[in-house]
Amino acid sequence: MKEFAGFKHGVNFGGWLSQCEHTKKHYDTFITEEDFKNVADWGIDHIRLPVDYNLVQNKDGTFIESGFAYIDSAISWAKKYGLNMVLDLHKTQGFSFDDYSEHETGFWEKEELQNLFYKLWEEFAIRYGKEKILVFELLNEITDKAYNDKWMEIAEKAVAAIRKHTKETKVIFGGYYNNSVVSVKDLALPFDENIVYTFHSYEPLLFTHQGAYWVKEMDRNFRMKYPVSKTEYKKLLQVALSVPSRFSISDDALSGEYFNADYYENMFKEAMDVAEERNVALYVGEYGVIDLADAESTKNWYKDINSVFEKYNISRCAWNYKGKDFGFNDPKYDSVRKDFI
Repeated sequence: MKEFAGFKHGVNFGGWLSQCEHTKKHYDTFITEEDFKNVADWGIDHIRLPVDYNLVQNKDGTFIESGFAYIDSAISWAKKYGLNMVLDLHKTQGFSFDDYSEHETGFWEKEELQNLFYKLWEEFAIRYGKEKILVFELLNEITDKAYNDKWMEIAEKAVAAIRKHTKETKVIFGGYYNNSVVSVKDLALPFDENIVYTFHSYEPLLFTHQGAYWVKEMDRNFRMKYPVSKTEYKKLLQVALSVPSRFSISDDALSGEYFNADYYENMFKEAMDVAEERNVALYVGEYGVIDLADAESTKNWYKDINSVFEKYNISRCAWNYKGKDFGFNDPKYDSVRKDFI
């Protein structure tokens, strides 16, 4: 499989310039230069930087220079500490990947909103297309499968806008069901040799999202450990969720009775085969465990999924460095952080 050089193991800086309170105070304090130094000292080779459009673009499409200044700082600090960076547009006008926070609609239907998306990506390319440490990720987590064909059309036009200004910058995009691994097979053929496919991996969701307040059908007090048997998992579904089917696992998803490394190898196989056939690099842009899980179970989960990443040389980026209910630099994980890293 094609290698995504320089992006083997990274960490997301989610919650800094995206999914946040969009104020100067927050931008100036949530992540600082010291955090870039910190992850570089861990041996991380890159960060993924999620940004919302309203950091840098007004509703009328005009640009916000003070917002670009934070991206400029991130690039400068990444260079200083030898890090590469994924610039990920986490939210665009008219579309957001979840219903919990700022919910926007209309992107798939309204050409004017799509044009603002192309305009923003062309501006990113003009400003940052010559940055050797940087790659672009078009949009985070497309939701409904029904959007797939339209999304592939929009992605191609966005790449064309970027290529007016940079031919070499790698461009990442993923698919439906919030960048599910099953969507990789339905991604458009690579538009050029500098395309990277992405998916996210939070399986099994019942473990990684246990007690999550943004999952409407989830019992807030539900807790479970990892690893877990298939039999026990089915029982826990009935306890944890008012609608168990959403998090169900098919009988053939596990080759054995327990969730383990084989589970992830089987899950990723189709996506790896597609990437191999199309000669495109594969990138897991998010994977992680909610901070409500116990630290030892979280360590066990990382160990299993990481063994498959290592076996197949899959590039990946953990969610999340700090806060956002997944932050493994938070004090809870002081005793096991070295193991995570």
